[in-house]
Amino acid sequence: MIHLEWPAVLLLLPLPLLVRYLLPVSRADRMTALRTPFLHDFEVASGVLTPATGVWTVLLAVVAWTMLVLAAARPLWSGDPIRVPVAGRDLMLAVDLSVSMETADFRLEGRVVDRLTATKAVASRFIARREGDRLGLILFGRNAYVQAPLTFDRTTVERLLLEAAIGLAGEKTAIGDAIGLAVKRLQNNPASSRVLILMTDGANTAGAVEPTKAASLAAQAGLRIYTIGIGATGPRARSPIGVQQVNRSRHLDEEILKAVAARTGGQYFRAYNAADLERIYGVLDELEPVTDEGQPFRPTISLFMWPLGAALVLCFVLLIMRTGWRGST
Repeated sequence: MIHLEWPAVLLLLPLPLLVRYLLPVSRADRMTALRTPFLHDFEVASGVLTPATGVWTVLLAVVAWTMLVLAAARPLWSGDPIRVPVAGRDLMLAVDLSVSMETADFRLEGRVVDRLTATKAVASRFIARREGDRLGLILFGRNAYVQAPLTFDRTTVERLLLEAAIGLAGEKTAIGDAIGLAVKRLQNNPASSRVLILMTDGANTAGAVEPTKAASLAAQAGLRIYTIGIGATGPRARSPIGVQQVNRSRHLDEEILKAVAARTGGQYFRAYNAADLERIYGVLDELEPVTDEGQPFRPTISLFMWPLGAALVLCFVLLIMRTGWRGST
């Protein structure tokens, strides 16, 4: 439907008539005269209007003024109402970029990939489902930094996650600093729920804040933390004496991750493969569901430029007619 945002502006439509009949008419001096040797050239130059041309001039002027007033009233086109889900939740993802994340012990779509690639693939699908949440992204290694601040733009967060590279934040793992950074970013936001999902395959080997101390600060700020330990186990290495049982996740500090989750009211999950990651994110969808109800929103498009453009074109035509441009020689 089309409606006017400021319909009271239409009261200006009779303004030209009021000006015409209320203001005194300017009277020209009857004694003034102009002599010209060629009467025909004078008529063309002075823009003498025939009765028919005069009617068209008045008509075009009326239409131009109407279009100008209509543009000032700001016509709007409103579409059908839609509902925008708003969960009121701030959700941060913290992803480990330490060197150990390049260990290729995950299978994804029939091929062997490193841990970070599997994490990106599964987490990006999780991000796409979080309509209504404000999402943010923290990347950490030796240092922790915010790659994407909290935003409703899930596409941008997903793209920044997919662009993350191993070693970008250093070789070691600063779990405590990542949690502390999330607390700093979330504690002053008025969201009804604050959630951090932290994914790592190692132990806290760097940073200025201990993970348990950071978890205590998170609990005070009302931040719930879900931790995910990443990495497979089993016979993965060959030696001169045969295949040896190698635990490639021996550096994963599960006790710390469990303590962090428990202290903040979250949960700890263990992902041995990509299927486990999919299952974990499915559980997180159930634990932190997206709100079904949303706020009504009606998309609108401003249309003022169309009557304004028409008024300008008509004014240009009137200008041509008044200056006597008729294609004469």
